[in-house]
Amino acid sequence: MIIEQGLRDRKKAATRAALSGAAARLARALGIECVTADAIASEAGVSTRTFHNYFSSKEEAVLASFEESVNLWIEALASRPADEPILDVLEELVVEIVNDSGPSGSEKASIWLLSDSSPALYRDAADMHQRINRAVVQALAERTGTDAEKDLYPTLLLGAVGGAAKSVIDVWTGGKSEASSPEELVHDAFRQIRAGLPAPPPAPEMSRP
Repeated sequence: MIIEQGLRDRKKAATRAALSGAAARLARALGIECVTADAIASEAGVSTRTFHNYFSSKEEAVLASFEESVNLWIEALASRPADEPILDVLEELVVEIVNDSGPSGSEKASIWLLSDSSPALYRDAADMHQRINRAVVQALAERTGTDAEKDLYPTLLLGAVGGAAKSVIDVWTGGKSEASSPEELVHDAFRQIRAGLPAPPPAPEMSRP
């Protein structure tokens, strides 16, 4: 019975992933406005009824891979040794995020950009962002022995680490960084966080002719 349940769960997960992947491919190729539930189901090789068993809208299906990525990140956070310092754990996880330069990383980035051009997709992305934040803050609270509702620490930690990841990606993709890799920038960002974000020394004045 347990084996049968496990097989069913894996089949459901595979169907959900197939639908989400099909939705993302069609959205990138056609634009989200031209995508329909029927087209997504056909692309995934299932019925439209099956699509609606998994997703309430095409927008939700397109964004599902983002939420799944966060769920995997939370699982990775929970699986690390309990005595490992939280900033060490998060530093390694952020390195993995910024090094995601393969096809999956590129696809996620392109889908995220689509949200700016679609009001419905943007709204769903905002809703998803709130769910993700709540889930991550709760995971950080459990990891650090704090209360997600009362204590500032897990929320501040998310803000600092999320800001570090975004800053690294922005600086690296800007093409002007002197770092050898985004991983080097991550280590620099966490070094500064550990030091309490001290103000950098004043830039030397340019010598006058």
